[in-house]
Amino acid sequence: MLLNVSHIYKSFGEDRVISDATFTVEEHSKVAIVGNNGTGKSTLLKIIIGELPADEGEVTLKKDATFGYLAQYQEDYYGTNILDTVLNAREDLLSMERRLAEMEALMSSISSDDMASFMDNYHKLQHQFDLNGGYTFRSEAIGILKGLGFSESEFNKSMNELSGGQKTRVSLGRLLASSPDLLLLDEPINHLDLNSIVWLEGYLSSYKGAVVIVAHDRYFLDKIVDHVVDLSYGKTNVYTGNYSAFVEQKAIYQLSYERSYEKQQKEIEHQKAVIDKLQSFNREKSIKRAESRKKLLDKMEVMDAPDKDREGMRLTLEVEKESGKDVLDFSHVTKSYQDKNIFTDLSFEVHKGDRIAILGDNGTGKTTILKCINGLTDFESGEIRFGANVTVGYYDQEQQGLTESNTVFSELHDSYPFLTETKVRNTLAAFMFTEDDVFKRISELSGGERGRVSLAKLMLSKSNFLILDEPTNHLDMDSKERLEDALNEYDGTLLYVSHDRYFVNRTANIILELTDGKFVKYLGNYDDYLKKKEQFFGNELSISGASQSSNESAAKLDFKEQKRIEAEKRKLQNKINKVEEEIEKLENEKAKTDEEFLKPENMTNSAKLNELTAKQKEIDDKLAKLYENWEELNL
Repeated sequence: MLLNVSHIYKSFGEDRVISDATFTVEEHSKVAIVGNNGTGKSTLLKIIIGELPADEGEVTLKKDATFGYLAQYQEDYYGTNILDTVLNAREDLLSMERRLAEMEALMSSISSDDMASFMDNYHKLQHQFDLNGGYTFRSEAIGILKGLGFSESEFNKSMNELSGGQKTRVSLGRLLASSPDLLLLDEPINHLDLNSIVWLEGYLSSYKGAVVIVAHDRYFLDKIVDHVVDLSYGKTNVYTGNYSAFVEQKAIYQLSYERSYEKQQKEIEHQKAVIDKLQSFNREKSIKRAESRKKLLDKMEVMDAPDKDREGMRLTLEVEKESGKDVLDFSHVTKSYQDKNIFTDLSFEVHKGDRIAILGDNGTGKTTILKCINGLTDFESGEIRFGANVTVGYYDQEQQGLTESNTVFSELHDSYPFLTETKVRNTLAAFMFTEDDVFKRISELSGGERGRVSLAKLMLSKSNFLILDEPTNHLDMDSKERLEDALNEYDGTLLYVSHDRYFVNRTANIILELTDGKFVKYLGNYDDYLKKKEQFFGNELSISGASQSSNESAAKLDFKEQKRIEAEKRKLQNKINKVEEEIEKLENEKAKTDEEFLKPENMTNSAKLNELTAKQKEIDDKLAKLYENWEELNL
């Protein structure tokens, strides 16, 4: 055991943030700490490292074990450049390196009498330097910085020149280079692009030490962790497996807990009724029995009621009327900002039932495409046409469609004036706005609250074509999952931009990757997209798809080529289906022939038996060829 967190309690004033947090971290284990906003995840990390005191409980780290901590907000490292800041994390190696250099400079001046002793000390220090990674730590530091998105030309930049996000990346690099036994990371990917996130996934997955992570990127956690500590609802529960396994186990646990609570409540009510009945008899014997039962009831460990907050956001997306088969034609559109070209002659189509995710690097024009579709920005040339009966619901990541001076209540009521006050309040309650919350000004809301107001308006629109720009931004994990569930039940058409790979994996059936101003189409979800990119471009391809060479190759795979590949696959599948149908037909025929063999009238009829034998052989020969054909087609 590397770390033991035992019965930690923490309050700020009257607000209890952490209740009885208890878990262990084994050596080499990868642990995620999850929970909705305000459940004390960052606070718990600070208690573990000793930055904050716990009200109760104890944290124990294995003797002589080392740990490193990355906070969300970093202290600055001044007076040195990027590479030196990272290398200085291994001052022990730098010190040995300097000492070795000094000894090498002295060698020529050492007398022959002292040389043997001197060289013995030199080789011992050299061996220790080698064992601790002295000959590789510089190249490892450079690899870490490149993985985190820095180019070699930036290595000599002074720390004073860097933005806050860049400083956080340097801090993360410094921490990884120090290679402690335990890494404690609070939102480590906040300032990383997708390439760097994918690199960090691989690095942490193979990290020799243990890792404890607080992060909102569920796909990132899925790739790394083997245990999840859930701080939701003021309690601590530990689950084995990655994030997806945790979601499944938590749902089972919650259902089991609710049933156990209901069962216990019925038992308590039953016992109370029995006690009242016994006392009503007003006899010494019955009163004693009542008191005995009451003592047992008082000793019972009563389960806490399931938190009503657990219901979270309740979102149901309905369609008022169906659209036609063709939903959107985005045809040969060109868009520029001032002198900068965003995309040229860009085309794609959306059909009824499509669930399309648009992926691409920052600055490639993904949000601009959505704004063009919604008429929020002009474009130079091309045409954007909606199909018959299409009604659009748009979710803007910046929530510019909200009126800052409105209250939460008036924002919904102004948009849907035909709704009664009760209906508006019920809708807002479904999005966790209750009592006085409905009278908050839009301007006073947090990012997550603004997102929930926008989703409430989207739900009331009952549109058959939803266009969403980064819909999971600012939402906590529970709200993200409820949005995903609602979209998976939605009968309309979906087009969105998102960097949330877990969200894309759960909700998309088509991915359009915007690269070099062109779209490449992939059928399936995010996992399917990664597999197909690997098939197209080989193992050398970074799965983030960001290398220039892969982008150039991807751009060449235009829609015609994609359609040709898809058509070939359909033809092949049709052939396989036909062969399987013939196999099933012959297998049924063979079974009937076997039944004929067993009939009493045939068992003594040699002519009939010969006929059946010949028929059986004919069927077996045909089946052998069909099975061989089936194997070839599948290969």
